[in-house]
Amino acid sequence: MVVPLGYLIVRAAEADAATLVEMLWRRRTWVLLRNTLGLTGGVVALSALVALPLAWLTVRTDLPARRLVTLLAVTPLAIPGYVMAHALLGLGGTNGMAAAVGITMQRPSGFWGATIALTLYAYPYVFLNVRASLLTLDPGLEESARSLGYSPRSVFARVVLPMLVPGLIAGSLIVALYALGDFGAVALMRFEVFSFAIYTQYAGAFDRVYASALALVLVLLAVGPLILETRLLGSVRFARTGSGVARRQRVTRLAAMKPVAILFVAVVIAASVGLPTVSLLYWMGLRSPWGELPRLIAYFGNSVAASAPAALLAVVAAIPLAYLRVRYPGKRSILAERTAYLGYAIPPLALALGMVFFSLRVVPFLYQTLALLVVAYAMNFLALALGPIRSQLLLAPRRLEEAARSLGRSPIAAFVTAILPVLQRGILASLTLVFVMAMKELPIAFLLAPTGFTTLSVAVFSRTSEAMFAEAAPYAAAIVVFSALFVGLMLRYEGQEINEAS
Repeated sequence: MVVPLGYLIVRAAEADAATLVEMLWRRRTWVLLRNTLGLTGGVVALSALVALPLAWLTVRTDLPARRLVTLLAVTPLAIPGYVMAHALLGLGGTNGMAAAVGITMQRPSGFWGATIALTLYAYPYVFLNVRASLLTLDPGLEESARSLGYSPRSVFARVVLPMLVPGLIAGSLIVALYALGDFGAVALMRFEVFSFAIYTQYAGAFDRVYASALALVLVLLAVGPLILETRLLGSVRFARTGSGVARRQRVTRLAAMKPVAILFVAVVIAASVGLPTVSLLYWMGLRSPWGELPRLIAYFGNSVAASAPAALLAVVAAIPLAYLRVRYPGKRSILAERTAYLGYAIPPLALALGMVFFSLRVVPFLYQTLALLVVAYAMNFLALALGPIRSQLLLAPRRLEEAARSLGRSPIAAFVTAILPVLQRGILASLTLVFVMAMKELPIAFLLAPTGFTTLSVAVFSRTSEAMFAEAAPYAAAIVVFSALFVGLMLRYEGQEINEAS
């Protein structure tokens, strides 16, 4: 996990100190820093502004069809940022959807285009975390505040909102890391941030030492949200200290505000789900997708050929890490687990660039091979594979292994026969999660895929960047339909866990 980061440092250190300082103090570097921080802050702020009221409406009010709204609010997770950018770009222009109905509008681009595209994809991360916090919040706290004479608005501001801080910060952390590392949407919107500049610097072969230096700056920026989260939540405690049981959630009647709430929900769902869906149908209607079917099948096969072994490799690596963390807690096991999160914390483009330098210097026979792409995918998503497996392992009692050992089984045989069957659901969830996330991955595939090896994500990006919206639509639709299975499986898994817990 530390190899890509180490080789970025080695590559950047090839320049002498004075040259490196001169590189980093260029005016362009400061412009990239300003743009990157501005984009990240904008996406985080807009995601919170959308997700917080949406979560409250679906959990604590009498909003009609709350379960359907919840499902639709999570659906954007199936629509990657570069597909959102495809939909927004296809809306404007002289041949866009708006022009087809007589409305003249420019194609979105730059800061606002990238911010809107990333927000429409990323806000469900905040929504899910805030919604979970609202579902577990004890209404007794609010009742106590009201009994002391606080108005409903004061109760929300002084009691409810502070209790939502952990979920809000956790969701915002994911959004910030995603916005920092995104390449597809910002490149399509022609907004120069670190990830876009790293790729153009590397692909153009102008100065690859400068590309590695920019990648290290991007890694340092990604560390910032992690440190901030630790400082904000490190000493905060929200657990109940008194006796008693939690009360049932109190439903707030919207009354005269119901039309406003319905309008807000309708706008959010129409923008995040309706727009990309209508856009893909529109462009596929203009140009029959059947001509692209042979290439679509081939590119889908390429995506599977890289994603399936990557999911298996990530799970194989996650099982011993989770086992050490749960069965042998200590500094070393914690360090091993935290190291596994490096792959997810390092922006994908920086990770891919580190793997390029590593393969060229140490294992040149792996450069631009499927094996290197599979390893990079597995490293990037190893942290995602750890969660479900660790959760299942926490439910497996030690006495299962002890019983197997008492029957004469070796430690490995005891694990395989007694513990591995208990982990089946977690392993399946991890395989599914990593597999689908790898199917959508763009920057790693862009830098590490073998020559002539095109995935669905690369097909969408390359065609959209050339304004070939109709040609890109079938590939984007395939990604959305396939990723929607992930959303359904995730919600089903969440429902099973809730039912078992209750």
